[in-house]
Amino acid sequence: MLPKPWDIVSSERRDKLRIFGLRVDRAVSPRTGKAHDFYVLESGSWVNVIPITPAQEVVLIRQYRHGTREVTLEIPGGIVEPGDSPQEAARRELREETGYAAGEMVGLGFVHPNPAFLDNRCYTFLAPGAFRAGPQTQDEKEDIHVLLKPLAEIPGLIREGTITHSLVVAAFYRLFMEHPPLASESGHATK
Repeated sequence: MLPKPWDIVSSERRDKLRIFGLRVDRAVSPRTGKAHDFYVLESGSWVNVIPITPAQEVVLIRQYRHGTREVTLEIPGGIVEPGDSPQEAARRELREETGYAAGEMVGLGFVHPNPAFLDNRCYTFLAPGAFRAGPQTQDEKEDIHVLLKPLAEIPGLIREGTITHSLVVAAFYRLFMEHPPLASESGHATK
């Protein structure tokens, strides 16, 4: 028998922080009939962008991440602001974080970052033909360095542990595995 959704007995919002809210749900297991508390981080959706230049280079960013206290290698991304569509947010984040733009944003789907305790989605977009459009416009909490890497090198960067951000790895999975025509147009053959 397949698992069923649990009945929510109560739901209480505890805290609202800049990027997360904390909600406590009390839910009853359909299997055991017992109630349990679940802590859920409420967040707006997020976006990731895979910008690829006409020279088949990926526009990547290096930035400090306080959660792990490390500098990471990633693709541009951020929060979908209220009133924005995921595509609008992808265009904005690409421009702000890198100074690059693209005429087209190709949706590659979404993932749930961690459905155990997060309620949001992370949308991925491919930005083919990305070009330098101007300077970066970073906010006060960003210190981003932009670099270009050949698209063909991305799988190796993931394998060797240079790219470790799970949502970035998921974004490249979407490109290389689920959209092989896009990946092969970008110079990466898939089987």
